Amino acid sequence: MNTRFVNTRFVNTLTRRLATSGSALALAASGLLFASSPASAATSCYGPDCTGRDPSTTVCQNDARTVYTTSLGTELRYSPTCRAAWSRYNAGGDNAITVGVETNTGLHQEFYYTANGATMWTAMVDDKGISARSCGFVMGFGGTCTPWY
Repeated sequence: MNTRFVNTRFVNTLTRRLATSGSALALAASGLLFASSPASAATSCYGPDCTGRDPSTTVCQNDARTVYTTSLGTELRYSPTCRAAWSRYNAGGDNAITVGVETNTGLHQEFYYTANGATMWTAMVDDKGISARSCGFVMGFGGTCTPWY
């Protein structure tokens, strides 16, 4: 009976170890499976690689801050992580507005906003080692730009 008890104990211990190892392997394999699947998370860019990209589809929006706002309400947004800038306009007013972001090297991105209650933004421009500003222009009323940043 003693031998039988030891064997049963040995078998139970071995079964537990195999089950634990099997679970660990299954967990590791599932982690590899999920890690190798296409990522649904936002992509990232840096400096010139950000030019022309939508900030809402990158990690640039995560640490972005508004550095200046014009009297028309256009904002210069800047991401220190991505070293990129863009212009954003929060809906307000009934006038159509053209909003843009430009760099001191002549690169610019713009959009034409018609008053529909939505927040709109331009594509990004490189802001690594250069300056950018946001501008807004309302037909018949004129335009304004933020200071360079």
